[in-house]
Amino acid sequence: MVAENYPQLKSNENFMHLQYELAGSENRISIERRKYNEKLETYNATLQLFPENIVASLSGFTRNDAYFKTAPGADQAPKVQF
Repeated sequence: MVAENYPQLKSNENFMHLQYELAGSENRISIERRKYNEKLETYNATLQLFPENIVASLSGFTRNDAYFKTAPGADQAPKVQF
């Protein structure tokens, strides 16, 4: 096999796989953050509708403003040193 004869080639493949996995993880986190914020928006909107607002107030449900916000500079990928 070519990779066995050239260890540098094998390490490059592993490094490329690691980069791919990191990018995929960042993408999955972004998608789940967006889904969470959308569900919270739907929850808050439902609390304002009639008759849900009456049932919600009697049951103790209140508006939730715990949206997931990112820290400044979080839109840039972290630096990974090897």
